[in-house]
Amino acid sequence: MQYMLLITEDESIYGGDDGAKLMEATLAGHMKLIEALSVSGREWSGNRLKGADTATTIKYTGGVGALHDGPYSETHEELGGYYIVEADDLDGAIEWARMIPLPGNGGIEVRPIWPNDE
Repeated sequence: MQYMLLITEDESIYGGDDGAKLMEATLAGHMKLIEALSVSGREWSGNRLKGADTATTIKYTGGVGALHDGPYSETHEELGGYYIVEADDLDGAIEWARMIPLPGNGGIEVRPIWPNDE
């Protein structure tokens, strides 16, 4: 079964004097995860997303959509990227999710993908 691992984090931690170093360390952690996924032989994919300041959201109220700049979120955490991994079950997907480097505040949402043929 495939699972999507949605990475949410506070992008502001990558600003300031130590931001570049923190980003470099975080990316190194992602490279380690990518290597582990590749070695596992399981199918996977993923992408890093551009900053939340590049987002556009369609917010629906009463069936009418309005465009908003940004992620239109009531949180300080933004969607930073995702992985789609093949796992035997939720526990296996959670194991992969725990390997995602996440400095500072944030979270990983683990959600099964609904196959098109169901």
